[in-house]
Amino acid sequence: MATVDPIRYPIGTFQEPERFEAEEVQKWIAAIRGLPNDLRTAVSGLNDEQLNTPYRDGGWTVAQVVHHLADASMNAFLRTKWGVTEDGPTVKPFAESEWAKTADACSLPIEPSLLLLDGLHARWTTLLESMTEADFHRLIQPEGALRPMPLYVLTALYAWHGKHHTAQIVSLRKRKGW
Repeated sequence: MATVDPIRYPIGTFQEPERFEAEEVQKWIAAIRGLPNDLRTAVSGLNDEQLNTPYRDGGWTVAQVVHHLADASMNAFLRTKWGVTEDGPTVKPFAESEWAKTADACSLPIEPSLLLLDGLHARWTTLLESMTEADFHRLIQPEGALRPMPLYVLTALYAWHGKHHTAQIVSLRKRKGW
C-alpha cells in the first residue's frame, strides 16, 4: 500500500462508499452545508502574503485553493442537478489545473469566491435535502470514466473534497504558526 503524503492529503484520500446509507448521506450534506463557514474560519485573518503562499511545495496558493473550491462546487452542483433532472447525463470534467491559472483564480481577492460558496451551498444543500433515496441512486456518467457514478457517491466525494482542501489550509497555518 502506497504512503499518502500528509501535506497533500491531510485527511487521507477519498474512500468511495460501497453502498447508500441514509445516515451517511445526511453527514455528507451537513459537511457540504458547513464548507463556506469552515473555509471562512480557515482563512480568517490571513494577509495577502499568506493568501498567496502555496499550501505545499509546487501546490496552489491558499487563494487558489479558495477559488478552486468555488469552481469545483459550481461543477458539483450542476452535476447533481443534471443527475436529478436527466437520465444518465454525461458530465464534462473541468481542467482544474488550468482553471487555477486563470486571472480570476490568481489575482482576484477571495471574498467573491467565499460569497459564491455561501449562496451556492445554500442552493445545493436545499436540492440535496429534497432528494429521495431513488434520486441518490440516479447516475451520472463522468466523461472518460469507466462506469457511471451514483449521486450518493458524488455527494460523498464533494463532502470529502471540501474538508480535504480546508484541511490543507489549516495544516499550512499550523506548520507556519499563523
